[in-house]
Amino acid sequence: MWAQRMMWIAWPAFLVAGMLEMLVFAMVDPQDLHWFGQPLEMSRQGIYTLGFFAFWIMTMASSALTTLLSMSPFEVNRCPLPADGRPDGCPKQGDCC
Repeated sequence: MWAQRMMWIAWPAFLVAGMLEMLVFAMVDPQDLHWFGQPLEMSRQGIYTLGFFAFWIMTMASSALTTLLSMSPFEVNRCPLPADGRPDGCPKQGDCC
């Protein structure tokens, strides 16, 4: 279940990060970028790589938030233990809730 959710998050984020990479660097030359007024002392390929991973992390955060907010109340409140393995006094004793 969690592996499937991770793919729901990572794969679309990967695709969007790739598209953002193409769009941004089609208009911006990596050698023209400055950080705190100083030019970046990295190769173009290094800047492309850092840009891609920055875009991927941001889009993964967005996809993760969407996945989290799409969870049903049943999924959020479900007890992970089987009914016979729950401790006495567990508020989730019933199988239905």
